[in-house]
Amino acid sequence: MKPEFDITVLIVAYKSRDTIRRCLAALEQQSCVPARVKLLENGSPREERMVADELPDWVEFVSSEENLGFAGGNNLLAEDVETDWLVLLNPDAFPHDNWLEAFERARERYPNVRMFGSTQLVAESQNLLDGVGDVYHASGLAYRAGYGRPVSLWPPDGEVFGACGAGAFIRTDFFHQLGGFDENLFCYNEDVDLAFRARLAGYPTVQLSEAVVDHVGYASSARRSDFALYHGVRNRFWVFVKNMPSYLFWTLLPFHLFATACLWLVAVKNGEGKIFSRAIIDAVKGLRKVWRQRQDVQGGRKASVSEIAAAMCWDSRMLLTRSPDVRPYSPS
Repeated sequence: MKPEFDITVLIVAYKSRDTIRRCLAALEQQSCVPARVKLLENGSPREERMVADELPDWVEFVSSEENLGFAGGNNLLAEDVETDWLVLLNPDAFPHDNWLEAFERARERYPNVRMFGSTQLVAESQNLLDGVGDVYHASGLAYRAGYGRPVSLWPPDGEVFGACGAGAFIRTDFFHQLGGFDENLFCYNEDVDLAFRARLAGYPTVQLSEAVVDHVGYASSARRSDFALYHGVRNRFWVFVKNMPSYLFWTLLPFHLFATACLWLVAVKNGEGKIFSRAIIDAVKGLRKVWRQRQDVQGGRKASVSEIAAAMCWDSRMLLTRSPDVRPYSPS
């Protein structure tokens, strides 16, 4: 009989019929089992919705008539969880057999860490990385480190700015202490926002080399879709405004605006200028609410400005090449 660990796996599924069976099969093949697996049918179109009868009986099925986004969906699933840890898993992410076991070993090695990230491989090619943690550049641009890069760059365990939400581990009490995901973001950059708030609270994220998932990515929305572009642009600005400590905010704001302008020019060249402009307009319209959130977030900040600055990436070459930024972890 497989050992059971005190964790709950949360899966938010939207138009995920093509991948969910493989995802659940990979969970069933784990060398150990989670205490609970909760899956949300997140308002998919009627013809693409999943129903409880299609799923194994060990999956707790929750259904929403409307799309709550990745943020709202995970918050809903986490409401009644009493296990020590939450595990966020995308429906298009397929864990290797020892994924949960590797996490269990890691939390014994790093007893004070409250967030961990998985190493992600491109599902269609085991020779390419899909991500080894999220990097936050000083310009306010975040990226999934190592995306599309060769596995020769596969890093050992180490500290990263944040964990990609496709396969992340977070203490349940810490998730609730942070207030969960920001549902105003809906999806895209909501994991960066959560990691930033964890940083401000004084807790880093550790990227795990041996906890591996294969990830399709953009299975429910195309990478260059208007939806992805709009939410990525709007949310990037809100994450910067809400979380950046005051000294860094005013110092780096011109660079953030310049980077945004450069990306807008690229969008115009690619015929995406209209949707990019709408995202910026809506970001500015929502600024008053985000500024109120900022006051609450910064009022509770525990980390120093220098600690936040040190956690960010300042090398623009790394930004342009999506290079990993995994640093030796120091418990202090």
